[in-house]
Amino acid sequence: MGSKSDLETCQPIKDVLAEFGVEYDFYISSAHRKPVETANLAKNAAAEGIQVIIACAGMAAHLPGVIASYTHLPVIGVPLASKAMGGIDALYSVVQMPPGVPVATVAINGAKNAALLAIQILALNDEALKQKFIEYKKSL
Repeated sequence: MGSKSDLETCQPIKDVLAEFGVEYDFYISSAHRKPVETANLAKNAAAEGIQVIIACAGMAAHLPGVIASYTHLPVIGVPLASKAMGGIDALYSVVQMPPGVPVATVAINGAKNAALLAIQILALNDEALKQKFIEYKKSL
């Protein structure tokens, strides 16, 4: 997340990953206020065993794109609603990535779907997780 103020909106990510038994790291690092720290987090993620990154940001929403520019890992962007434009500004920022720097994008405040998409990606190489996801889908 880019800001502590996003904790509540991003809580479903933690909840869903915990429900599926997926280990995760959780960081608050702004692409604008802490650009070097953010770049280092992205650069070192793969070496730390991270396989998918979920990046949540509002307003200018540069966090997902900045992270994607520093890693080969899949990045899922969650545009967050703001008072000024209701999140449409963040949505446009996240979905309009230039060729070569892909960011998968979910709905505004779509933290739960971001976590579920991350689980689907991880389940490609984890049979037990795949079965949990299949059961989850059946329960819907």
